[in-house]
Amino acid sequence: MKDIVRLRTSIKEDIEQILNQQILMEFESSSKYLAMASWCDRNGFEFSAGFFYKQSDEERQHGLKIFHYLCDQGVVAVTPAIGAVQIEFDTLRSVFEAALEQEISVTNAINRIIATCRRENDYITEEFLRWYVKEQMEEEFIARRCLDLFNLIPADDTLRLDKELARVTFTGETVD
Repeated sequence: MKDIVRLRTSIKEDIEQILNQQILMEFESSSKYLAMASWCDRNGFEFSAGFFYKQSDEERQHGLKIFHYLCDQGVVAVTPAIGAVQIEFDTLRSVFEAALEQEISVTNAINRIIATCRRENDYITEEFLRWYVKEQMEEEFIARRCLDLFNLIPADDTLRLDKELARVTFTGETVD
């Protein structure tokens, strides 16, 4: 049966596998951001907590988008099993540093998938992934801008820092 299904799709097995790995990564990102939100909540950074709750939701949606793509293409989308994630951080800054590291990892993973698509001449999947490339540009920008704020706002002004971190947008401007 597997061979018959495989004949009805243009998705090659290595593309299916790497996309399922990306689904896992997106859901792991969602879980990591949820843990960051919880840490922020526990430590009195309510605006940053809200920022990370939103990020968690977005990452889950990113994973679901790939999941649906695989299903629509007639191949198996694997429900990811998420392991334990880091739940304790030293400082608010370390939370945002971890967020940037996570976004860079996701960008690198998307780039590897696109390279695989090009090697396999899978232009349909590459086109599908263009949205993710743009999304990663935005996500990395926001994470870097948040870290910039730690250098611009005095460390003892934590309430202001917390508010400003939660308001960073892709344009680099704060929202009033």
